Parts: sequence; structure tokens; C-alpha cells
Amino acid sequence: MYLVQCALTGMTRRVRRKVAKKGKDDAVSLSYLEIEVEDLGLERNGNVDWTSLPDDTVIQLFSCLNYRDRASLSSTCKTWRVLGASQCLWSSLDLRAHKFDTATATSLASRCVYLQKLRFRGAESADAIIHLQAKNLREISGDYCRKITDATLSVIVARHEALESLQLGPDFCERITGDAIKAVALCCPKLKKLRLSGIKDVYADAINALAKHCPNLVDVGFLDCLNVDEAALENVSSVRFLSVAGTSNMKWDVVSQLWHKLPKLIGLDVSRTDIGSAAISRLLSSSLSLKVLCALNCPVREEETSISTTKTNGKLLLALFSDIFRELSSLFAKTSNKGRNVFLDWRCSKNKDKNLNEIMTWLEWILSHTLLRTAESNPQGLDNFWLKQGAALLLSLMQSSQVDVQERAATGLATFVVIDDENASIDRGRAEAVMRDGGIRLLLNLAKSWHEGLQSEAAKALANLSVNANVAKAVAEEGGINILAALARSMNRLVAEEAAGGLWNLSVGEEHKAAIAEAGGVKALVDLIFKWSSGGDGVLERAAGALANLAADDKCSMEVAIAGGVHALVMLARNCKFEGVQEQAARALANLASHGDSNSNNAAVGQEAGALEALVQLTRSPHEGVRQEAAGALWNLSFDDRNREAIAAAGGVEALVTLAQSCSNASPGLQERAAGALWGLSVSEANSIAIGREGGVAPLIALARSDTEDVHETAAGALWNLAFNHSNALRIVEEGGVPALVHLCSSSLSKMARFMAALALAYMFDGRIDEFAPMSSSSESTSKSVSLDGARRMALKHIEAFIRTFSNPQAFAAAAASSAPAALAQVTEKARIQEAGHLRCSGAEIGRFVSMLRNSSSILKACAAFALLQFTIPGGRHAVHHASLMQGGGAARVLRAAAAAATSPIEAKIFARIVLRNLEHHHQVEPSI
Repeated sequence: MYLVQCALTGMTRRVRRKVAKKGKDDAVSLSYLEIEVEDLGLERNGNVDWTSLPDDTVIQLFSCLNYRDRASLSSTCKTWRVLGASQCLWSSLDLRAHKFDTATATSLASRCVYLQKLRFRGAESADAIIHLQAKNLREISGDYCRKITDATLSVIVARHEALESLQLGPDFCERITGDAIKAVALCCPKLKKLRLSGIKDVYADAINALAKHCPNLVDVGFLDCLNVDEAALENVSSVRFLSVAGTSNMKWDVVSQLWHKLPKLIGLDVSRTDIGSAAISRLLSSSLSLKVLCALNCPVREEETSISTTKTNGKLLLALFSDIFRELSSLFAKTSNKGRNVFLDWRCSKNKDKNLNEIMTWLEWILSHTLLRTAESNPQGLDNFWLKQGAALLLSLMQSSQVDVQERAATGLATFVVIDDENASIDRGRAEAVMRDGGIRLLLNLAKSWHEGLQSEAAKALANLSVNANVAKAVAEEGGINILAALARSMNRLVAEEAAGGLWNLSVGEEHKAAIAEAGGVKALVDLIFKWSSGGDGVLERAAGALANLAADDKCSMEVAIAGGVHALVMLARNCKFEGVQEQAARALANLASHGDSNSNNAAVGQEAGALEALVQLTRSPHEGVRQEAAGALWNLSFDDRNREAIAAAGGVEALVTLAQSCSNASPGLQERAAGALWGLSVSEANSIAIGREGGVAPLIALARSDTEDVHETAAGALWNLAFNHSNALRIVEEGGVPALVHLCSSSLSKMARFMAALALAYMFDGRIDEFAPMSSSSESTSKSVSLDGARRMALKHIEAFIRTFSNPQAFAAAAASSAPAALAQVTEKARIQEAGHLRCSGAEIGRFVSMLRNSSSILKACAAFALLQFTIPGGRHAVHHASLMQGGGAARVLRAAAAAATSPIEAKIFARIVLRNLEHHHQVEPSI
């Protein structure tokens, strides 16, 4: 049987979630709530009348809920309905966590009369915004805006003329053009902040409309755009903060000649562009108002050395090659504001400098955006920056009072550690830098926040960082397992998804499995599968992946079964069409079935309706990972007799032969499992015959020629079982299997593969194949006879060579001269193949080896005695079973005869004596030697 564990990183560098900020007095005061709860009049029976809570306490509690839960609780009673409609609860609304459509918007409209801040996600939500009838809306922020059109944006701004802030991104607004920007300018004269990402062409007319109709516009961001009219931006004379980060096709000579004329420009962000040192130098030296220029990750500039890395004319330049914390400290008059605590010192200070506060707030936003974008693109050569400054910057930004900055910083931490998405590997130095700087505690604190966006991004970061074993240990020690298990119960799918990813990665460590189970993680993961059985591919993949790792542990596998995990995983294997979910569900079922006789999960999986049929079907998947895990599951399940026959009845023989035929160029993992599944099925003689009849011999021979020893073992095991049948034995000869088995027998690095190859050859040439070889014309018969004779000589030669590799002449001589246990034990130790103790043989197979002791070939006699030795060594999993079969078949008499026969080779004699000793150990025969 095989066990597989794996980890996951946020490899798609997925969602960057933002949650609406509710103001500086937003946080719930725990001490206040505790005082109020004391006055509830707790009944002696422990029941609490929640509807009797003080009004202000109810409002505080309501403020911690998402809008759907808030609306639902408002229906509890008349009092709560009135309180739930309080204006302060509906000044800000975050629509991203749940589906938001026209019907939902209409139902919320009566509460949103005074709504001021709105966050949404996706085109459907954008279309529904107007139905909220929130005419007092001041701020709109949206992401997943790729499908939002000019028409939708134009309608939104036309209905919200009081709008002061509009942010769309950070994903690209591919279908929004300059026409929509003109509509924004015409409809929103009070606009102060406009940040748009991924616009193809921000042409002059659009920018001039902003300059003409939006006199209060102080913060402009055209990020990651293809074209922005540089000259027109000079006309936006009100702008104080301007970002063109990531925007291409900029004419920097035009920029340097015009933008310094902007009379109020304080902060300029040109990060991730191709600006050069000459343009930077002219901007810094020419602008009278400019105080901060951010030029992070500008490759052209960083390849040049003509500009000083320090301040120019008292202005601040932030770049990858500068000490960013020290540069930021220079903004403050007090020397106490320095080092890596510069942001924290600023937040804690009572600074009354409005301009400085604006600059620092803007810097937090643009730094978090640029660091995230840089982490996503993962450019070469930034290791030193990330280790010395980048990680610390992200951790500092994670403590911002701006919730969207906190989210982006957490997402940046989740992203910058990933160096190989496909192989789920992270940079050890970066991960441990986060841990050294206290990042684990900060992330866990964010994960405990009531903001679901922070929960999601913090959980994602913890998940990715936990790929590193040292970080995973720190997360567990800091109580992270309990936090993630709690988040996995969230009604917010994205939060639950990231939490499940964290449990997935933590569950790789053997030391964390029990803790996850104790924290209720197993049940939470199983419940996630039922809760999001449709429409939640990401959460399903992570939940199934975590359960797969947990199922590798015997005790946890029982927890999975008790929690309903078998039914849940089979449901995924049967119904889910997403290949990632299919792969992890099949892996989980494989691991559940891998514990053999220690629990009943193997049989339970086979008895679950549709399980075997689903796994057989998955072996036909176009995705190699799915085929591999499905074959592995069938391999493990085939160890149960009832499952083995049920797999065959479900079409498993044909499916697995087809899989073996198609995987000659596949990964070693798939090859091993395909051959392993056929090995498991072939234990049944009926299945063995069916495999041969379906064409399974040739692909197994091909797999036996693999360069990988694990594939050697499974292919040799399958061929060994097949060779027991005379028809299959003949097919193996005819398909060129003898040279392949001979090569395995003599050259494989796996002792088990060599052993089973020798046994297969012994089966083939113990004389039975001659009895059943088909009779044909005289010439054909002569040719076939010559061919068989040559193959037999080759096989016997290499069987003999294999047996002799386990011989020790001195030990044999001592054993021959004395029957003392010590002498036989010395031979046994040299001859033992440890893994052979796991093999389970039928009565017919044991009987065949016993019969082989009477064979005229001395080589086959020695081989038979050697095989019986392996099957009866005390401590072997099935040694007692084999000893019982031998006793029932009268093997002791044959063994004594072989041990005493003068014509027997010394190997056969000594090995036969050891087998008799083994039988005595198992109390099957009376002592005889």
C-alpha cells in the first residue's frame, strides 16, 4: 500500500480581498461588552435572554457582522429590527463575501438611505448597486472588475453625484475606456480620489474632463494602464498625489518637462515602470512642491548608477536600492521616529501635521500595492531586498489602520514567499524572515479580526508560510491550529477556503495531525465538503487535500470516517468535475484505505455506494494526477477480497489495463500505481486470467523496464501473480518478458523487485508451462521448444545468481555442521528481505512452492525454500497465516525431505531447515531438528 501527503501554496496568487473601513472608532470594546453582559440577569439554569441586551451592546455586536447576518438577526424581534436599521450600522457596506444581485440590493434598499461607503466584487454586483438607492454614497471600491463595462460604470456614477472616492482594481478593468472616465468627471464634481487599474487608453479628453469638472481631485492613480496621456495630466492642477505605477508606454522626457509644473503635487509614484535616472533627477530637482517620489522596482533606473540614492533638494526618493525605513524617518522632525518602527511610531503619535499624515497614509497605500504587484510578478534578483526590507515593510503595513492596506500586505506575504507554484515550494529564507520579525503572531491576530477580508488574507499567508516546517511549528505553537479550525467553520466561503488551505499545509507534519483533530478540524473539513458541494471548487480541493493528509494517520483516518468523510469524499469523486478536487478526493480515499488490518476503512470505502465505479471512471481522466491517485486508491482497496472482486465487476480490469498501456511515458508515480493496482487485482486468479486476456501482460513488461525501482516492484509483483497461470506465463514468454524479468532479477536496486522477478521466473519454468504450451505444426513446435529451452536456461541462471547473493559460505558451513539456532539465525539475517514479510500468499501459491521443493532442478528447489523462508520469518505481517497454510498442506514432511536429501543443494537444505524452525516458532509442527 502507499501513502501520499502533499502541501499547497496559494499558487494562483489569488484573490486580493478588501473590507470597508468603518472608521477609527470602529473596533468593539471587549471590556465594555463584558461589563454590560454582567447585567443581563443570567438565569440559574444558565440560559440567557439575548433580546434583553442593552441597545448599545446590540448595536456593537451588529457592527461586527456581515450585512447578511445583520439583516437576518434584525428579524429576531421588533426591538432588534429597529436597532438593526440604525443609521450607524449601514453607513458602510461590504458586498464581496456573498452573492449580491438585484434582488438582494432591493431587499437592502430601505436600510441604505444613508450609506456612504461601499465595497463590491464583480460585474453582477456592480449592476445591482443602483438598486440600493444610496444617493448619499461617498466612496465606492470594487475588485474583479474585468467584465464591468463603460455603460455600467456610467450608470453608477450618474446615480451617485456625491461620490468623492472611486477605486477599481487591482485587477485590470479591461472593458472600461476613457469614455467612462469622462462620465465620472461629468457626474461627480465632488470627486477627490480616483484610482483605476488596467485601463487600455486614458486619453487626453478624459483627463481634461477630470481637470475641468473635478476641482477637488487630489489623488489620482492610473495603475497598470497601457497608455496615459502625459501632457493632459499637467492640466489636473488640483492633484496632490499621483500614481502611474506599472503603466507602460510613458514618454518620460515629456513627463519630466511638464509634471514638475503641477503646483500642488506632493507625492509621485512611478514604481514598476521603465523610467530612467535622468527623468527622476529632473523631477526631483525641478518640482517646487514634490516631497516624495516612489520608484520601486524600476529596472531601467536600477541598472543605472548616475543618481544619488539619497535625498535630492530635500526630497525623498524611495527605491529598492535605498534604505526605505531610514528614508521615511527623514520625514519626521523628531529623531525618535526612525528604523523599522517608523510607521508604528507615526500611527501612535499625536501628530497634528495634516500634510504629513496625508503623505504617510498615501505611502501606506502605494507601498502595499507595489509590493504586492512585485511579489506577484516575482522578478529575479530581489532576494536581498525581500530579506532586508521587503518582509519587514509588509509586516509594518499589516498593522496599518487602513483595512485594504492590511489585506494587501497579508496577501503580499502570502505571495512573495512562493517561488514555485507548480511544486508548492516556498523560499525558506523569506518565510523564516517573516517568522523572525514576529509575523506569525501578527497574522494570527489578523485572522482573529472580525473583518472577513482580513481573515481570508491572513489565513492565506499562514497557509503558504506553513509549507516551511519551522514556520508550521511556530504557527502550531502560537495557537494557529485552533484559529484556522475555527475559520474553517466560517459561513464566508473565501475565509473557509483559505483556512482549509492552512490546515492542508499544517497536516503535512505528523506532529500536527492529532492537534488538528483535537481542534475539531476533521469535522470542520468534512462539513465544508457538504456545505460547498457545488460551486466551491477551491474550498473543496483544500478540504479534500487536508483530509487526505490526515487520513494518512491511522487514528485520524478513523476520525475522518466517523465524521462522515468517506461519504463526503466519494460524493466528490462521483460528482465533482474539477480535476483538482477529483485528485485530492481520490488521494484521500487512497490514504483512508491504506491502513490494512488496523481499521475497517478499506472495506468501508468499498461498500460506499458508487465509490469503486467513480474511481474506475477517474482512471480515464485526461489529467495525469487524477489518474494516478485513482489508480492508487484502487490499489489500496484491492487488498480487501470483496473490494477486489467488486472493482473487477465495475470494469476495473479493462480500465487499469488501458491505463497501463497508456502510461509508458508517464510519470513514475502513475506507472507505479497503475502496475500496483493490477498487482492487487491479480491476487484473484479470475482477475489474473482477465488481465492477461485484456492485454495486460505487454504493458507490465514495458513497465518492468522502467528506470525507477518503485515501478520495478509493482510491475514485478503483478507479473509474479500473472505468471502463476500457465496461459499468462506463456504470454510473458511470447511478449519478451523473460529478458525483462532477468534484467530486474539481476540489476534492480530494489531487493523486493529482484525477489518477485525471480519468483515469476520460477513459476514460469517449474515445468507447468510445457504441459500447457499449445501444440501446432512440427516446425513451429520445434522452434517454440528451442525458444522455451533458451528462455529457461537464461531464467534459471539468473535465479541461481540471485539466490547466491543472499548466501554466506561461512554461515552456511556452520549451519550445515550444526543445527544450533545461532548458526541458522546468522543465515536468516543474511537472507532476510524485510519488505517480503508484507506479502500475503494464497494456499495455492504456498502449495506451488512446496511442490517446487520436489522439482528436479536444484535451482528451483533452492528458490522455493528461499521464498518459503521469506514468507514465514517471525514478525512478518502474514507469517502466521502462511505457516497455517503450510501445516494444512503437509509442507513439514516435504521440507524435512529437502533438508535431508543428499542431492539437494546446500542453499535448499539450509533454507528448508530455517523454514522448519520458523514453523516451530509459530507452533505448527513438533520440533524435528
